[in-house]
Amino acid sequence: MAEIKNVTAGIDIGGTNTVFGLVDKNGNILSKDLIPTKGHKSFEEFIYFSASKIKMLLNSKSYNLKLKGIGIGAPNGNIFRGTIEHAANLDWKGILPVAGLLKKEFNLPVKVTNDANAAALGEKLFGNAKHIDNFIEITLGTGLGSGIFAEGKLLYGHSGFAGELGHVIVKENGRQCGCGRKGCLETYVSATGLLSTVKELVSDTEEVSMMRDIDFNTLTSKDVYDFAKNGDILALKAFDFTAYILGRALADFTAVLSPEKIFLFGGLAEAGDLLLKPAEKYMNEDLLRVYKNTVSIEKSGLKHGEAAILGAAALIWEEIGKG
Repeated sequence: MAEIKNVTAGIDIGGTNTVFGLVDKNGNILSKDLIPTKGHKSFEEFIYFSASKIKMLLNSKSYNLKLKGIGIGAPNGNIFRGTIEHAANLDWKGILPVAGLLKKEFNLPVKVTNDANAAALGEKLFGNAKHIDNFIEITLGTGLGSGIFAEGKLLYGHSGFAGELGHVIVKENGRQCGCGRKGCLETYVSATGLLSTVKELVSDTEEVSMMRDIDFNTLTSKDVYDFAKNGDILALKAFDFTAYILGRALADFTAVLSPEKIFLFGGLAEAGDLLLKPAEKYMNEDLLRVYKNTVSIEKSGLKHGEAAILGAAALIWEEIGKG
């Protein structure tokens, strides 16, 4: 008889694509797939299509897979209600009962939280935070997400939406944020924020830069990274400014949370020492004395292409571990 292997399903619902994976208790992704998030007649149709994909993955291996539950990382995912609530980058508006719909399909535990919380949980179970009880996971992509572990537990707060560090205001009347406020951290520290900084530097300075000849409609944060690696002055200044804003914010977050580690994950974190070293320098310059030498900034231990699935699947493995 074929081996029976317990797995959980991890689903990451993004604005463009939704990725799925089956994950064992050691954090190995046994199979995965993706579908477009857009283009479905209704949210219910999207969920039924997603469920069919999970069922196909379960039947695609040579050994028997036993599904123990489904974890979902999604924008504005609420762990308490099993819902996605008023997500700005999804076509469906209002409160979406994602957990309830999937439970009807599988009759198994289903848990949902926001993608940054899922990444933090993935870091705790499968990444570099296995033996750390107090840490912050910061995802640096188009925006800035964050998940907070305090005393060994993921911090959800009263509403289920605790830890929105990307929407702490770092500059009064600063850049317009998609959340409706001005000067939020993610408008300065994210791939989008980096590009805004480059545009401002090109406009406000006269220094020589190869980026002056680039169409800003096609410029990416990866392009800015490549220019910086090649010594472009404005690209280096853009990264230094981004690191400065991030480091100062992390000093403030440390005063509230006192983490042991701060893990950076996502496309912008791939810049490595161009961002991490100066951010840690600026953070240390601004830390209260009692926090000196108590916190460090590191890259996430999760693989870039696997973190979303692992984080979502970890929602169920964590629950199983409590049992």
